[in-house]
Amino acid sequence: MDLAPVYYDVEALRENEFPLSKEFTYLNHASISPLPQRAEKAAHEAITHLANNAFAFWGEQVVPIFNQFLEEGRRYLNASETNEICPITSTSAGLNAVANAIQWREGDQVILCDVEFPSNVYPWLAQERHGVEVKIVPAQHGTLTVELLEREVTSRTRLIAVSAVQFFTGAKANLHALGEFCRQHDILFAVDAIQAIGHMPINVEAMHIDILASGGQKSLMALTGVGLLYVRRSAADKMIPSSIGPNATEDWEFWLHYNPKPLEGAHRFMSGTFNVPGLFTVVESLRLFEELGREHIDAYTTALSTLAIEKLVEKGFTVLTPYASQYHGPIVTFQYAT
Repeated sequence: MDLAPVYYDVEALRENEFPLSKEFTYLNHASISPLPQRAEKAAHEAITHLANNAFAFWGEQVVPIFNQFLEEGRRYLNASETNEICPITSTSAGLNAVANAIQWREGDQVILCDVEFPSNVYPWLAQERHGVEVKIVPAQHGTLTVELLEREVTSRTRLIAVSAVQFFTGAKANLHALGEFCRQHDILFAVDAIQAIGHMPINVEAMHIDILASGGQKSLMALTGVGLLYVRRSAADKMIPSSIGPNATEDWEFWLHYNPKPLEGAHRFMSGTFNVPGLFTVVESLRLFEELGREHIDAYTTALSTLAIEKLVEKGFTVLTPYASQYHGPIVTFQYAT
């Protein structure tokens, strides 16, 4: 196959942002990504500022980068408002915060498939102590599909959880179709996006996503210990966080008021302080994705992975990743029997 048109200078990108590519070809983004040079520089400058100007760190660094993080996250996901965006430390932390805040009813049901990474399984399994049934169904085409949901959903189904791109096979979920199904059936739709942000466009409004979490170290190309949580305002305002700190409350500026009423939207999940250097890396990487064009990145990386699948099959490898480009992301998994 011919590669999709390239809308940006790949060689210049490697030269300017990823110096490790001068020495070898890096293929391990599904585990941990290299930082773009601009992200490394921004994080280093933040740390240097703290070392030399600690008295001004909050006003000159923390507040501005926090607001930039909210706006860049909102823009990238097409969220309605910035208070639907919240910094987190990891995908697990984000999904746990939400799972523990939903006001479950005895007999509520969560549905997910049997190839999910544990970060998108354990937070839901933990709700069994509240009488929630977690139904794990065999994957179809390597992921969760509407066809599966049509067979499995009941009147008790409260939430559907899926990875936008599966960590092991690279199978890509049809988020538009799943989101529309959930909207029609009044079911919460939760997405683990750690293998997708940066690789493919995600529009939480068009896809009817209610909850989305992504750690920073994979396709987001940021530091570990930082990430992004989205919770739709209408869903968030019905949740009661199990972990709360002053930054997540209405009276966060009045320390002796002791008013635990949570902030509106996803900001109710900001129970602690922020990984400031990490926020800088998220912001810079999101800006890089916007400069390159999300659709352009998606077309190019999908074309590369499709080409890899073709060549692996030609050489006798067994490819576990779905072949058709609409069914796979940039991850390619294969095996070879000697």
